[in-house]
Parts: sequence; C-alpha cells; structure tokens
Amino acid sequence: MAHRIDGRKLGRKMGPRLALYLNLTVSVLRYEKVQTTEAKAKEVRGRVERAITLAKRGDLTARRAILAEFPNEPLVVNKLFDEIAPKYADRTSGYTRLVRVGQRLGDAAEMVQIELV
Repeated sequence: MAHRIDGRKLGRKMGPRLALYLNLTVSVLRYEKVQTTEAKAKEVRGRVERAITLAKRGDLTARRAILAEFPNEPLVVNKLFDEIAPKYADRTSGYTRLVRVGQRLGDAAEMVQIELV
C-alpha cells in the first residue's frame, strides 16, 4: 500500500521529472506566464507559490534557500526578491492563476496558461 505518495509522475522517471518542474518554475518566474498542460501546471503551481512566499521574507536565509533551489538562475532570483515579492506583500497566498486555453491539436491534452496574478 503506497501511503504518503503524492504528485504526478507524468510518464517520466524522477530525474527528468524534477528537471521539468525546475525549468517550468523558472520560466513562470522569468516570463510571468507560461502555456503548458494542465497536469504540469498544477504540479508547478505549488513550487512557484512556495518560492514567492519564501522570497517575501526577504532575509539572507531565504535568499540562500532560493539560490539553492535555483542555482543557475541568479537573474531570476534577483527578480523574485526585487520585483515579484514586493508586489505580493499584502497577499498571503494565491499568487498564480490557471487559465484554460483549449486542447492541444496533436493529442487533445488540456492546455492551460499559468500566470502570476
């Protein structure tokens, strides 16, 4: 019995799946909106919200934690702390929105646009 197992596998092994989540999270923070499948967007939404909540603290520990999560993206980390976190200072959660954009032509997968509110 598989207890305490959560998250979607998305037909990938763990390494490629974590790389996909990292790249999508960085893309959402960099471009502030990304079009992807609904399953991927729902998985990435929590990671984006956690990163913004951590950046709202604004201290050195939070910056180091974000840098550890996104080690090759210093510009995204700076944007997160300088632009995105101050914008959401009065919000406690709900920084992202999923907007349905229809189905993909190739396989009819439900496509959504994940964007920062």
